[in-house]
Amino acid sequence: MTSGTNEQAPTWHDVALQDVYEARERISALIHRTPMLTSATLGRMTNTDLHLKAEMFQRTGSFKVRGALNAAIQLSDEQKARGIITFSAGNHGQGIAYAARMVGCRALIFMPKDATPAKVEAIQGYGAETRFVESMEGILDVIDTYQRDHGMTFISPFNHPHIVAGQGTVGLEILEDVPEVETIVVPIGGGGLVSGIAMTIKSLKPDVRIVGVEPEGANIVKRSLESGKIEQAHDIHTIADGLAAPAAGELTQAIIRHYVDDVVLVSEDEIAQANRLILMRQKVLVEPSGAAATAALLAGKCGARVGGSVVSVLSGGNIDEAKLARILTM
Repeated sequence: MTSGTNEQAPTWHDVALQDVYEARERISALIHRTPMLTSATLGRMTNTDLHLKAEMFQRTGSFKVRGALNAAIQLSDEQKARGIITFSAGNHGQGIAYAARMVGCRALIFMPKDATPAKVEAIQGYGAETRFVESMEGILDVIDTYQRDHGMTFISPFNHPHIVAGQGTVGLEILEDVPEVETIVVPIGGGGLVSGIAMTIKSLKPDVRIVGVEPEGANIVKRSLESGKIEQAHDIHTIADGLAAPAAGELTQAIIRHYVDDVVLVSEDEIAQANRLILMRQKVLVEPSGAAATAALLAGKCGARVGGSVVSVLSGGNIDEAKLARILTM
């Protein structure tokens, strides 16, 4: 299953700043320009001048629609006729479902059977089909077989140049809103968001520090960086279902290795604590995936300068009542 248009092994050169500017032109009329929030309380708790990029206010409830639209708009008529196939814990699926509706093509989303019901309902509400598998582990093999048999176009949640470029538009907005930023902290699932932001930011302001954040129980990007090869997920365990990718990607790993300064891990308790604090102190609701970056800052794991200007990306807000209740009582 290929991740992009180049048959050779992907490299960090495969997505450039111009691709991000072109992506913004394609998708700007179809997305929200999300706000940049500030929090004096969370700033004091993290010893930083903290800003929060509020992607939970994006269409479909997360940043994922940026890359999904950028990829779907560039499909050929033949590809649209055959439809899009992908996998998702929910947010990418919603983005693809919305994008497919915008360009007028079929979308089929494979999901783990324990996916958040609200995310499943949203995907179906946008008109996409859903199929369920036992878990994220091994989901790529199932999709590979279906794609081969039906000729659909696979759009990875992260390991695709059009996805990375679309997510890079978040970086453009960050620099426009906080030009003095010193550190940007980004949650990581497969790495599409951190790849796009890092490439964009480092191309425009190379001194900015980029830190990626993974859950301890879903850390394929950090493991792949340490091993020097593409790792597969085993025994995924995290409340941050949006960060539970089944495998690392060749393209995203190449970009992360080149541009990202550090990747750190956060515990389940640290994610839940950040989730509660964002709700109680900032008065906005994010899902656990969206709280992970702030969790790392609260835990002092990001190496940010005391008093320095920091942006934490609140990547999404698609959470159901059951998970919210669990987080509030952890």
